[in-house]
Amino acid sequence: MGGMQVMNDEVPDDGDFDAHRRRGEFDGITPEDFVAGSGHGNPPGWLPSASIDRLRQEMPIPYVQVVPAHTDELGRVVQIGSLLHMDDDGSVERTIIAGRVLYHETLREAIARNIAKDLGEIAIPVLPAGLTPFTVAEFFPTPGVSPYFDPRQHAIALCYLVPVLGDCKPQDETLDVEWCSPDSLRMHAFIDQMANGQGEIVRKAIAWACL
Repeated sequence: MGGMQVMNDEVPDDGDFDAHRRRGEFDGITPEDFVAGSGHGNPPGWLPSASIDRLRQEMPIPYVQVVPAHTDELGRVVQIGSLLHMDDDGSVERTIIAGRVLYHETLREAIARNIAKDLGEIAIPVLPAGLTPFTVAEFFPTPGVSPYFDPRQHAIALCYLVPVLGDCKPQDETLDVEWCSPDSLRMHAFIDQMANGQGEIVRKAIAWACL
C-alpha cells in the first residue's frame, strides 16, 4: 500500500494570498524572500497598509522590543541607548528599538533586522544565546488595561537587552541615539520622557541586568 497522498490540489479561498495564481509560482521562493523580497516586487504574503490596519483591529500582532546597550570587558552593562524617533504624525519621541516579527522570519532575524533598521548595518549586535526575553509587554489599544499602550493595536512584544559593539548610525525615522549610564540621573530623565510604557521596559531591562 502506498503512502498517503499529499493534498496539494486544494483550491485556495479568494482571500488567500495564493488565490488566482498559477501552480508552482512560489516554488522558487526562499525564506529570505519573505523578509527581504525576491527582487520582483513584494514577496507572497506581504501585507499592504490597508491589510495590516485591518488585522490590527482583529488579532494581536507579535513584536520585538530591543534595549540597546554597551558593555565593558566583563560583560557588565555600562550604557543604555535610547532613540529619538520621528513618529507618524511628525512629532519627535524618545523610545527604544521596536518592530513587528514578519511572516516567515525567526525571532533572531527580527531582532537583527530591527536593530539594523534603527542603528545601521554596522551596529554589530551581540544576539543572545537564548531567546527567552527579560519580559513580555502586552500593549493594548485601551488606556489603563496594562502599563503598555498602543492606540493602533493589541501587540505582544518580546523584550530583549542586546549589547552592540559597532558604530551606531541613526537610520530611517531614527534621528539620534543617546547613551548614558543606567544609574545616572540623565537615564532617569530619559525614562521619564518615554511614553506608553517604553520607560517601564527600560526599567525592567536595567533590573534584569542586575544593575
